[in-house]
Amino acid sequence: MCLYLEKEGLSVNAFLQHLRAAEDLKTTYEATRAGFVAMALEKSRQATPFIEQARVLKAAAAALQAPIDLLSLHDLQPALLVASGVSDKATAYLQASDREDAILSLIRNYLEPQGSNWIEELVYRFLLTRGDSLGGAMRNIAGALAQRKVTRAVVAALTLLGQPYQYLDIASNIWLPKPESDADIELRVRGLSWLTKQVPRTLVYNIKVPAVNKNVDLCLLNCSAKELASGKAARLTYQLNDLYLALGELKGGIDPAGADEHWKTAQAALGRIQKSFSEASNLPLIFFIGAAIERDMANEIWLQLQNVP
Repeated sequence: MCLYLEKEGLSVNAFLQHLRAAEDLKTTYEATRAGFVAMALEKSRQATPFIEQARVLKAAAAALQAPIDLLSLHDLQPALLVASGVSDKATAYLQASDREDAILSLIRNYLEPQGSNWIEELVYRFLLTRGDSLGGAMRNIAGALAQRKVTRAVVAALTLLGQPYQYLDIASNIWLPKPESDADIELRVRGLSWLTKQVPRTLVYNIKVPAVNKNVDLCLLNCSAKELASGKAARLTYQLNDLYLALGELKGGIDPAGADEHWKTAQAALGRIQKSFSEASNLPLIFFIGAAIERDMANEIWLQLQNVP
């Protein structure tokens, strides 16, 4: 990933400590390849529960004499609706009679015509619908993987420095102390908090910043976890513009074909942030972290860096 920072008053050449040319911003072939592999592995991991569900469905169907007997498997009705092509969202809007009609249609039109192969047809149709829902979920996975990568990088730096930290747990929404083992901690983190020279720093993901009135991917604040420990405390803290040290956009999509569109979206969001904080006494840094940065995009970012006031 490449990082782009901008703030009024920064030295014009500050970025040269890390970059020598626009080419240094471009995502390498190796990084692109690794990103695609990571996405494939995550997709396989996400698909595992669906495969196990399909096995259970197959075993239950194997105990039946004919497709019509599926109507007696009331506990498996949700799976049968999936095989019928009905999504989980659509199921909530169907009455009991509608659900039964959908399953009966599956049996009459698709399973019975398959003869002795009806169980395989049932399983294939179940997996087809589940695969479609998995495809939708994967559109959000790129961002999740990028967030995990940022978390792991911050945690690694804090660990090497021997710096204790707290993390905001996704499941409980409670700030917890650094665990003895931080293996896979990136899977359960919504925020991190630590001290830098005895000054608190807190990084939180995906919060609605009142000044911007939009969700911001990454926010670094000059506050402690305690100031965000409850819903009320967090709301009050997020309203204090001077506490924001940096706000940024995170784009985890690795496909080079989508890089330019991600950058355009991020630029618009960063511009909105700048405008929202234009009257704040302490203008926060803005930054962009992107997994896919192509040549033209890198040149554009490089030019902007050179023209920072």
